[in-house]
Amino acid sequence: MSTQQDKLSALAACAWRIRRYALRMGEVQGQGYVGQALGYADVLAVAYGHALNQRPQEPEWEGRDRFLLSHGHYAIAHYAALLEAGILPESELETYGSDDSRLPMSGMATYTPGMEISGGSLGQGLPIGVGIALGLRYQNNPAFVYNSMSDGELDEGSTWEAALSAAHHGLGNLICIVDINNQQADGPSTKVLGFEPLADKWASFGWHVERCDGNDLPAVLKAFDSARELEEDKPRIILCDTLMGKGVPFLEAREKNHFIRVDPPEWQQALAILEANRPEGA
Repeated sequence: MSTQQDKLSALAACAWRIRRYALRMGEVQGQGYVGQALGYADVLAVAYGHALNQRPQEPEWEGRDRFLLSHGHYAIAHYAALLEAGILPESELETYGSDDSRLPMSGMATYTPGMEISGGSLGQGLPIGVGIALGLRYQNNPAFVYNSMSDGELDEGSTWEAALSAAHHGLGNLICIVDINNQQADGPSTKVLGFEPLADKWASFGWHVERCDGNDLPAVLKAFDSARELEEDKPRIILCDTLMGKGVPFLEAREKNHFIRVDPPEWQQALAILEANRPEGA
């Protein structure tokens, strides 16, 4: 087996475990933003299993790459990735969303190791990312800043102001990742406020653009590598088209799965479906 095949096999196992962690946390509360976690698991697997330069035992290490969770309601997905990365212990999974837990339902930096910002007010992550990237450059710190955001944040003016600023300052240490699942609380994202042609828009703002199927691991891996290895002083963006509920067909098929509530037996049904499709090495 080639090195590339080994890498993809390891990432597939990582993505599977992230999905399983997310379902187990969802079962604790009987609800949650599980559809996003299932859809975004492949992207997070590449981020935490390949791209990010971090030290799990030193979450505050100054040389770390920063991963900003702008869409704070994706916390359940991020916790699953932090568990997989060894930054959080699996023993805390059962505390998800409970009183005094370090895993609140929306991401909060003051609670959770590895959570860089308190996201959730959409459109804030990228402006913060611009500031952090500028600060790291002034400090001669070679770390990258990854800002993870939802397609709903494309509705926010602050996102586009930050996009202009990042290009103006030539922030080659800033990588934005957009989860394009075409769903937000008010309905399909493209119907709430149309944003296509998205790649052309970001390119016109001075960004290097990669677009990929966010559930195709080889494509995601290539997009991350291309963004990081670019030798131009310009910000980079990875547009990831994903499917909500990926890996659990009865959740994929739901018309509305922005926030999922399921009957108790369905959690076990979903876990059983995942188990039946466990990749080698997971």
